[in-house]
Amino acid sequence: MPAGGRPTVRSRRLGTALRQYRQAAKFDQPQAAEIIAASQARVSRLESGHVTARVIEVRLLLDAYGVRDPEVRAKLEELAKHSRNRGWWLEHAAHVRPDYLDHIALEDDATYIREWQQALVPGLLQTSACTEAVIRTSPTYMEPERVAQLLKVRESRQAKIEEGGATYSAIIWEAVITHPLVSVDIHRQQLSAILEAGERKNVTVQVLPFSVGALATVTSAFSAFSFDSDPVVEAVALENLRGTSVLEGQEDLTAYANMYDLLRSSALAPDASAKLIRNILRSTKD
Repeated sequence: MPAGGRPTVRSRRLGTALRQYRQAAKFDQPQAAEIIAASQARVSRLESGHVTARVIEVRLLLDAYGVRDPEVRAKLEELAKHSRNRGWWLEHAAHVRPDYLDHIALEDDATYIREWQQALVPGLLQTSACTEAVIRTSPTYMEPERVAQLLKVRESRQAKIEEGGATYSAIIWEAVITHPLVSVDIHRQQLSAILEAGERKNVTVQVLPFSVGALATVTSAFSAFSFDSDPVVEAVALENLRGTSVLEGQEDLTAYANMYDLLRSSALAPDASAKLIRNILRSTKD
């Protein structure tokens, strides 16, 4: 069973895939249960991610559903093998919300990460000083120990991008660049850090200009994730007042993939974005 008795991101991804292939093959849950010599209740829990399928169950079900693609089979078998693995982020479970842990798990598995931000510098690009300043604006007092833990978690998340472990694309609204929510000194350091990150081969940073009008208000911040060599969006994380929600339904994924493509095509090119950021840096220089 996934840790804590709740679905993990990996077990849920596996379950979702198994359900989709079952439905495409026109099998119902009782028929799937017969294939793996289990109860219908187990199939239901497998597909919801509340329990993790064993590798042999995955193989039997995919055989029955007619799924022959070796890459698909290998991917789902890997999810079955590793869904119970304890990721580094679980060491911080006492200090962060469960939904934040889900977000980190998506990042850790992802091969492609796309992020849109209209209010803050994306977390994967934030400096420690900027992160701490944002945390301290919370209306709820936070113990220094927890602040330190959150900073450590943020640095660990960023390590994947810094080490080239995923292709990362960020689109940031111009307001985030031109209207700092932190001190001028911290903002300048942050802009320099964004420019430095944008020079990495696996990182693309674009600024969505004011000139596009209301497009920046169409959707709030979100992150889209892909988990294979093909950059098809397979999960989307939405930020909201209560935390982070993960979307995995095909219609939702298509809508957000299309939205990201629209934002990207409307944003300044990476070189033009970097030029804008450098101009803002020069304009704020003492």
